Amino acid sequence: MNDYERIEKALAYMVANTAQQPRLETVAAHVHLSVFHFQRLFCRYVGISPKRFLQALTLERGKCLIASSRSLLDTAHELGLSSGSRLYDHFVQLEAVTPGEHKGQGEGVEISYGVHPTALGELFVAVTPRGICRMGFVDATSADELLAKLSREWPRSTLSHCPESTRYAVDLLFAAAKQGTPGSISLHVTGTNFQIAVWRALLTIPDGQLASYSHLAQVLGSPKSSRAVGNAVGANPIALWIPCHRVVQQSGALGGYRWGVARKRLVQAWELAQLDETALAP
Repeated sequence: MNDYERIEKALAYMVANTAQQPRLETVAAHVHLSVFHFQRLFCRYVGISPKRFLQALTLERGKCLIASSRSLLDTAHELGLSSGSRLYDHFVQLEAVTPGEHKGQGEGVEISYGVHPTALGELFVAVTPRGICRMGFVDATSADELLAKLSREWPRSTLSHCPESTRYAVDLLFAAAKQGTPGSISLHVTGTNFQIAVWRALLTIPDGQLASYSHLAQVLGSPKSSRAVGNAVGANPIALWIPCHRVVQQSGALGGYRWGVARKRLVQAWELAQLDETALAP
């Protein structure tokens, strides 16, 4: 078991046993490390201490949902969502495949892909010259399945295994989280007009905050389309950079997640803890 796998196992254990508030010694023993070594390794890969991560897990963030809904709507209005303005989260720019590109089925497009270990799990990443076109957790869906889906979406493209060309998508994401500084990045996605509108709306949800499916439907001007919004959120092709993990049910319950509910809770807690750590930094 390598270091990434140990930390991923520790995070999953803490998520599954939050109610028991496991002691540091217990979690360290679970991954067969001394307390000292585990604490140091955890901080290096997650960017925060085990104690702070556990604190973030125990916060009942769903109860703050209603209070934050107004700010979400205001943000969307200020950013001109209805007029198709560019929306950013960590300076993320989302570009949709053009009708011509869609018709060409990726002809002439070179796509590099690779799998990269992270503290949250292995990530499959694929990029075109215009940006990231797919990112997903490998243990939830195998790399071969993700590659096959990519091939179906871009049947005439040229696919090449080139992890050195995709590593930046992961490095920049985790560097931004640890340093509290945004990094500019582009996403190149294919989807229906409604799906792309939903993914753009997801980018308006600030770090560490949540929105409900019905709130997103209101932002899009279709208050009765919560179910369709949920389907579009579930079809998100780029995990983490397009923050579908920030969407919960109106009640504050987690709801579903393409990569598993346990991972959704893990990602939310990791993101919130990173945000708190940044705020406390001198």
